[in-house]
Amino acid sequence: MFLKQARVKSLSTIGQPSGQVHVVQAIFFFLLVGLVALLAMPAFSQNVAFKQAIAEASASDKALAAFYKGRDFEPIWTGRNDRKRLMALFDALTTAPDHGLPIGRYDAQAVKAAFSKNTTAKARGQLEVETSRMFLQYASDLQTGILEPRQIDRNMTLRPPRRDRLKTLEAFVQSTPDSFLKGLIPSNPDYTRLLKEKARMERVVGAGGWGPTVAADSLKLGASGPEVVVMRKRLTQMNYGNLGASPVYDEGLQRTIEAFQIDHGLNADGVAGKVTLSAINTSPETRLKQVIIALERLRWLNKALGKRHIIVNEAAFTATVFDNGKPSFETRVVVGKPGRWRTPEFEEAMTHLIVNPSWFVPDSIAGGEYLPQLRENPGALERQGIIMTDADGHVVDSTTVDYSAYTKTNFPYTLRQPPGNDNALGIVKFMFPNRHAIYLHDTPSKSLFGRDIRTYSHGCVRVQDPYDLAYTLLAKQSSNPKSLFDSAVARGVETVIQLDQKVPIYLVYHTAWVGADGRPNYRADSYSVDEKLFSALAKAGVVLRGVRG
Repeated sequence: MFLKQARVKSLSTIGQPSGQVHVVQAIFFFLLVGLVALLAMPAFSQNVAFKQAIAEASASDKALAAFYKGRDFEPIWTGRNDRKRLMALFDALTTAPDHGLPIGRYDAQAVKAAFSKNTTAKARGQLEVETSRMFLQYASDLQTGILEPRQIDRNMTLRPPRRDRLKTLEAFVQSTPDSFLKGLIPSNPDYTRLLKEKARMERVVGAGGWGPTVAADSLKLGASGPEVVVMRKRLTQMNYGNLGASPVYDEGLQRTIEAFQIDHGLNADGVAGKVTLSAINTSPETRLKQVIIALERLRWLNKALGKRHIIVNEAAFTATVFDNGKPSFETRVVVGKPGRWRTPEFEEAMTHLIVNPSWFVPDSIAGGEYLPQLRENPGALERQGIIMTDADGHVVDSTTVDYSAYTKTNFPYTLRQPPGNDNALGIVKFMFPNRHAIYLHDTPSKSLFGRDIRTYSHGCVRVQDPYDLAYTLLAKQSSNPKSLFDSAVARGVETVIQLDQKVPIYLVYHTAWVGADGRPNYRADSYSVDEKLFSALAKAGVVLRGVRG
């Protein structure tokens, strides 16, 4: 009706004064603007539908919902000016297999195909949110790992340092896309070196491996025969130099075996015995699995570890002090037996040392190990210098107790070994209070440190060089750490030495790494967890691949 009236008025303006004409022209102009707006309604409606789709698709994800709400549901992937950001993401996703990540989790090709379609506003909104979700998944996997360790094994209690997803998105849109995505890669030099080893092992697998395995029980200096030739060829393929095809086990081959043994955590005696040959015969596929697992484990530690920190590598049986990223002290260790007594993986902070400690025998050991001994010989405790006390703290004569009345679950006595040279904890223990009741300590059983596989404790970590470790730790707070520690030892009574600064300590299990010298190092899987871990990675979509060329 309004449009009809306006048309009549405009026709009647013919011959009217110019002022009236201007009024009519103004009315017509506003009508035209309104018509244009009306014609534009579908585009506006589409934009509303698009934003509504983003809101609905992100509603179930707290971080995504907050992110898009904060920018009034404007896109970061599907807008006209978002192509550079989107292409940077696609390029980054193609590198996922290089890191041992599950490429199926972030299917760039499928997303590209979706973007190429003429989709509805609702579909584009959903695609926008799904792309952000894929980006966040990739960022989390690359920065802090694919798996939750505690879901794989109850002894793996390390907590990956997951990043805030909302902050990640906000930082990303404010950054240069390529630089940000490259910055997601862990900067740890250990990680970088492992990436190179992964690429090398993929080429080995792609080329068919290292050749035939060595079919011998033992080979040593002076031996000769076809199996020596096989071993030379296999070691040559492993990058231990061009060893030729001589059938004689000569001094040059002996030195090569020693180098191989060092790289694999074995005593370097130059003899290719059962354990050494087992390592030589290990397939490149197995080594590649170890590298992929090691990359995942390093992602779990992708954070500031502390200017000074301690790494106990249970697989390598070593404890290493790091200062400003470089090792300043290392010693051999003994860790827990496989199974029930396995040393768990976790992190804490070392707070103090206890010199001349008493050993309070854990209930599980008292009832499980000492009770059977006492049934056989009630005087067994006296020979070991262990004191038995009752619930009131009174000393009990162990020879007067009827041990047949007790089981390992109801043994009522406390067993304590006073300080001394024969104390199971030795002269010092290094304390980092934790729910596992695990600590580092000295031991009178020094012979075990000479073995290749050192899994003999009840979970705690025995240290080969406890005095030197103590000196290293105390050097930060004393001009004469040796005197400080030795004088406490000489007093012969239990003494606590507090550390002025807590030292982060990480108990980890790494069966593969590359040293600063570029030499790959591999260790036996004493706790049989690598296969379990790789199975979980494979289930998540990680694959072994061989690369030609």
